[in-house]
Amino acid sequence: MKLKISHTTSYHYDKPVPYALQQLRLRPKSRPNQAVLAWDINIAGGRRQVSFEDEHANTVDLISFEPGVQDITVHCEGEVDVSDNAGVTGKHLGFVPLWLFERSTPLTVAGPNVRGLVSEFDKPKDTLEMLHELSAHILEKVPYSTDQTSSELTAEQVVEAGHGVCQDHAHVFIAAARSLGIPARYVSGYLMMDDRVSQDASHAWAEAHTPGLGWVGFDISNGISPDARYVRVATGLDYLGAAPVSGMRYGHGTENMLVKLQVEQQ
Repeated sequence: MKLKISHTTSYHYDKPVPYALQQLRLRPKSRPNQAVLAWDINIAGGRRQVSFEDEHANTVDLISFEPGVQDITVHCEGEVDVSDNAGVTGKHLGFVPLWLFERSTPLTVAGPNVRGLVSEFDKPKDTLEMLHELSAHILEKVPYSTDQTSSELTAEQVVEAGHGVCQDHAHVFIAAARSLGIPARYVSGYLMMDDRVSQDASHAWAEAHTPGLGWVGFDISNGISPDARYVRVATGLDYLGAAPVSGMRYGHGTENMLVKLQVEQQ
């Protein structure tokens, strides 16, 4: 399935920004189940300084703001041909060892809330079946809700709140899988919705490494494994390692961000 994506992130500051840098993880890569046919990133109000691959083999663009800017816009547009591989990404690649994905991070610590959730469901002997059961169990206990959207919520806080968005579900799944000794990671990307073209944000899900298959994706919020509607962009130990945009700036002005995203079949 060929997907056309248009993604614009605009920032406005009420005071001039003397200096700022941003890391963009907004370039999907061609993989066994997805082929990037075209992809461009245009920046207004800043300039690209360098592009590189990080430790997870994500393509990163480092951009700087023009001194004194108050408006900056990052626009991505391209086409990706995706095939349905039942969520299977395959063998482990990248520059970090597989065992690193068993390590917890501050956002994915399995405390009493996550451990309690894990203890509540029957665990089949088959790893893949168990992971699907875990995904369904998380969605049952932590229903999808947009009432909270902070990227700083930990897996423990999400379980305690009892609801969350796709990012929260991914963190809970990752924390739970790692507590079971299964390597897991965070994935950021795009999803073509069945009922709309325009969206408010990009999407997130999780992947776990299973014997024989390698990395397998789980979209906990939608209760499925990624299919031909999903475009993988970046992976990391948690949201912070795969965030579409992250950075730092000097100055005391207030930041307002607006996201416009369209994903449709070409």
